[in-house]
Order: sequence, then C-alpha cells, then structure tokens
Amino acid sequence: MFRALADGDLAAANAASPVPLSAYFAGPDWRGVWRMRSRQVEEDPASAAWVTGVIWDERRQVAVGRAGYHGPPDASGMVEIGYAVDPAYRRQGFARAALEVLLDRAAREPQVHTVRVTISPDNTASWQLAAQYGFAKVGEDWDDEDGLGIIYEVAAQPR
Repeated sequence: MFRALADGDLAAANAASPVPLSAYFAGPDWRGVWRMRSRQVEEDPASAAWVTGVIWDERRQVAVGRAGYHGPPDASGMVEIGYAVDPAYRRQGFARAALEVLLDRAAREPQVHTVRVTISPDNTASWQLAAQYGFAKVGEDWDDEDGLGIIYEVAAQPR
C-alpha cells in the first residue's frame, strides 16, 4: 500500500488497504511520507507494526487522515509520532484522537520512555494541541523536505 500511495496509484492502494482511501491519500501532499515509509518497511519489515496508519472515522466510514510512529523505539526508548488530517476533515477532533491513541500505545509499550513530535513553527494548531498533552520544546531540526521543525517531547506514561 505504501508503494502504491508513493506512486500516486489510488486504485492499487485501495486494493491493498483494509479500508477505502480518498484521493488525498495518493495526492502530492503526502507522497513524500509514503515514499519514506515504503523504503523503511522494505528495509525493515518489522517497522511496519509501528509506522503510519489510517485515521478512520467509524461513524462516516471514511479515511480522514494518517497517523503513526516514525519507527520502533530507538536505543534510548524514544518514539517519534506523526499525524496529519485531510484538510476536508480538519478541526473535527481527529488529530486529537490520533494523538491520544499514539500516546496511549506508547505508555503501554515497556521499551518506550519518551514520545517526540516535530512541528513546523507555523503550525499553531498542532503545537497548541501537543502542549495540552505536556509536550515541551527540546530543540529544533532542519529537514530538506519540510524545513524547520520544532522538536517537542513528553514522557511516555499513562494519562
């Protein structure tokens, strides 16, 4: 599914997906993520259990976004999370729900001690959401594709 989405092939992605995906999933905004995850899972199949999945609206039976970890915990017990909601479904609580699911899983995984999220400085809604869950700024990062990111972390613990 990752390879199909990276290639922009919605029909092939939907053939592999357990739920129907919208055209936004295979569109240009998310292709970089799908390319990265496709390579990652090809190189390390075990990482598939950790990386990006679908945010699903059960009531409407529609895929509204993506969320997951960037990979399994590193040697220090840190996992980085990422989530994004299709613009058509923003401001409806899906990012919050995804963040809570990711934090809850991290708290249940004994090898996870820290949860990290990197947010663009102009993404006010995301950093305000993260702050509500105790994330604190710990640094900055530069990514050639995404530009400047502010790194926030919180201890993995039951809420």
